[in-house]
Amino acid sequence: MPITTDLSPRSFWREIRASDDDWNSLDPGIAGSMLVQMHLIRAFEEKVLDLAGQGLVHGPAHSAIGQEGGAAGSAVAMRPGDQVNGSHRAHHQFLAKALGYVVPKGLDPAAPFAAPVRDLSKRTLAEILGLAQGFCKGRGGSMHLRWAASGNLGTNAIVGGGVPMAAGAAWAHKRAGTGDVVYTYFGDGATNIGSVLETMNLAAAWKLPICFFIENNRYAVSTHVEETTAEPRLSSRGLAFGIPAFQVDGMDALSVYLASDAANRIMRAGEGPVIIEADVYRYFHQNGPLPGSAFGYRGKEEEAQWRARDPLEALAREMMERQMLGAETLEGLRAACQSLMAEVAGELVETADGKRRIVPALWPEESFRDFGLRGDLSEFDGARIEELESFAGALEPEAKFIDIVARVMDRRMAQDDRIVVLGEDVHRLKGGTNGATRGLSEKYPDRILGTPISENAFTGIAAGMAADGRVRPVIEFMYPDFMWVAADQVFNQIGKARHMFGGENAMPLVLRTKVAMGTGYGSQHSMDPAGIFATAPGWRIVAPSTPFDYVGLMNAALQCEDPVLVLEHVDLYASTGAAPAEDLDYIIPLGRAKVVRAGRDVTVLSYLSMVEQSRAAAERLGVDAEIIDLRSLDRAGLDWETIEASIRKTGNVLIVEQGAAGTSYGGWLADELQRRVFDWLDQPIRRVHGAEASPSISRVLEAAACARPQDIEAALRSVMADQGRPIAAE
Repeated sequence: MPITTDLSPRSFWREIRASDDDWNSLDPGIAGSMLVQMHLIRAFEEKVLDLAGQGLVHGPAHSAIGQEGGAAGSAVAMRPGDQVNGSHRAHHQFLAKALGYVVPKGLDPAAPFAAPVRDLSKRTLAEILGLAQGFCKGRGGSMHLRWAASGNLGTNAIVGGGVPMAAGAAWAHKRAGTGDVVYTYFGDGATNIGSVLETMNLAAAWKLPICFFIENNRYAVSTHVEETTAEPRLSSRGLAFGIPAFQVDGMDALSVYLASDAANRIMRAGEGPVIIEADVYRYFHQNGPLPGSAFGYRGKEEEAQWRARDPLEALAREMMERQMLGAETLEGLRAACQSLMAEVAGELVETADGKRRIVPALWPEESFRDFGLRGDLSEFDGARIEELESFAGALEPEAKFIDIVARVMDRRMAQDDRIVVLGEDVHRLKGGTNGATRGLSEKYPDRILGTPISENAFTGIAAGMAADGRVRPVIEFMYPDFMWVAADQVFNQIGKARHMFGGENAMPLVLRTKVAMGTGYGSQHSMDPAGIFATAPGWRIVAPSTPFDYVGLMNAALQCEDPVLVLEHVDLYASTGAAPAEDLDYIIPLGRAKVVRAGRDVTVLSYLSMVEQSRAAAERLGVDAEIIDLRSLDRAGLDWETIEASIRKTGNVLIVEQGAAGTSYGGWLADELQRRVFDWLDQPIRRVHGAEASPSISRVLEAAACARPQDIEAALRSVMADQGRPIAAE
């Protein structure tokens, strides 16, 4: 018979309920603020559903009617420097945090609403309707609400997608030592999302001041929580990660306030994250003005039982029993909230020809469509620019590429204490798996962050750091294939953030990764991600092929206010070339290609290790090829002036890349070239790329899957043959 011992978790898990003593000692100002917030939110949400029912909300209307207690109870416990983010159902949280910002001294049920409350209501409703005066200028709508000044970091349409970003903001607070905290709100459905669980683990390991606030409304659209998890008490998730957790009745705003106050004391003391699970209930369906019973997944009796516990009525009843509130004041509050929402809606919507419509003048201009997809690069005004040919400083003629990678990062971290490096093993192995961070963990131990194998979480945390503005994160993906693990954060969050939230919020983040074709690491460690990133909005891409260029391009990436993918290649790491001996402070501008070999027969466009292979192939064959190192690969960064000038001269184009056909960079580049330079071409654009299959482990099959020197030579021969100048066989 084995000996068994019951084990105890490291953290507590407890229910918290307001007692009669808590009610009797409740500050009337706090009670009044919670009540006014809930009534304003209720009236706002009712107006949104009214407009949705009229067909005036383009897109979803995820109301939180019935869930106001969780938002108001937690927001009233916050201080101005605290921040929040949420998911697609977040009007109530957005408004609760913003109301605390615009009326910091609290709200009085008997007082008329001041202008800031009216303006907040109007701008929020305008955003939900997609109008130019909204907080995100109409781009965010119902699901993407951001007002950084008020502490609202941005809500999110990807279930659980914003949770890692909230942890990034929490990391910035911890480093700043402000004592401020972050609340990230999400529902029962998100508690089974990998990014949420990964972030809980990392936040606990790093003791981040973040509250994981679970609004358990029991339904993920129409699926009941007990259908999806064996433990429907979702605050139990904290036990696995050593996170203290509270379970609370979310229909009782005071109990939520007490739980939040307790959580804040833990977080502000530097003891790490907390979970609060608030049991709440949304009165309506996932989207729109009908109840869930109309869709058959829950019954009217269940809905009635929850409505009988309405959080607005519950708080008012307790206040009236303690003579904090009179019936007349309560009726006046309800009427004032409804009147306010009717007024602001009346300024956004009109009747024309007997039909209700958005006031036409309020729509954004179509010319605003792409504004802010990336920044304008004004951050580079006055920057010192260098090229190898004009560099006047001392040069090290045979500098090793990988040594330069570590040296330039060392220089930038010494100059800018905002820079933080995150990634797997970056703090170990004498500089990570390739030596790119050599010596940095010893010099900057608090800024070289070795992470768990949780790409989705640490990438999102870096995004939150960048959005905060006090940190410039550098992520290292050990291999680019791992971007698929973090695809939501890379593409849905980081790449879209600036544009989605109105075009003005910066996202200064660098993602380093290496192309490892030829190393025998197989199908899941060998891709070239340039083609994927080039077709994803928001990203800038640089691909240095020499040590000197690496310095200038990395410096530019670290100065840029947009997210930048810095591509490296393992074939280049061991290579040598000219690099500055001491001066590591210049930039090479984003969007500047380089002619590395002049010629008149054909323009060869390439990047990374294929630049030198293309040059060598042309010289072996005696082809007068003009070789252009693209260096910047994103749509906004292509140097069309240099490319077009070359094609006007040569009349022929060959695009050379190493990677697979399916994720090819050259495919979209050739398409763009056809439209831009068709009249100057003497023959179709030629391309060199790898096979359809990903590289295999076998040395023979791996070589066959990648573009090789003989493929470049074959393409050059074909180009010359079609010019009527075939190259003699060797």
